[in-house]
Amino acid sequence: MYKPYLVGITGGSASGKTRFLTRLVKNIDKSRVCLLSQDNYYRDRDQQPVDENGIQNFDLPNSIDGEAYARDILALKNGEKVVRKEYTFNNPKVAPRMLEFSPAPIIVVEGIFVLYYPEVAKLLDLKIFIDTKEHLKLKRRIIRDNEERGYDLEDVLYRYEKHVHPTYEQYIEPFKGNADLIIPNNDHFDNALEVVSTHLQAKVMAAEIAP
Repeated sequence: MYKPYLVGITGGSASGKTRFLTRLVKNIDKSRVCLLSQDNYYRDRDQQPVDENGIQNFDLPNSIDGEAYARDILALKNGEKVVRKEYTFNNPKVAPRMLEFSPAPIIVVEGIFVLYYPEVAKLLDLKIFIDTKEHLKLKRRIIRDNEERGYDLEDVLYRYEKHVHPTYEQYIEPFKGNADLIIPNNDHFDNALEVVSTHLQAKVMAAEIAP
């Protein structure tokens, strides 16, 4: 029985984690990779903290059920399947699905607090931090939140200034030094992607020949 290899990918909001992951998975047999996103562990809307203006803040560590996330990662590591309701970012146009995750030689966990939660970080074999300049993250967030989540510009800018950026400075960037790899994503990450892909392909091959 192979021992799964756990990869954690983190970075600030809109740093390019999803794009990196999409391309990474394309380079590896999909049946050999399980991807578990922190996004599906948001607490219910009525449990979200609010700021001084009464606006719900979805960008704090306690906005996420970190214990459930760690528990499901451990279950996958132990060879168990995980079922989780999809989080749709409060988009009324999207009906949530029940998502099923199966154990695989490579388990990739992704989210802005992957290194912040000690119960998650201690399970990881490889920690990757996607590092992007602030103005690029803001630009990407404006486009993404408008197109995918239906947020208007004023709302995006407010949340970025009051929630997203302070959270990055306090709960995300301080853990960058704990990463095994820091990947700049200001222009492209092609070389880093090739290195990580080759490393994980080797891990898959090792799992296939394991007794």
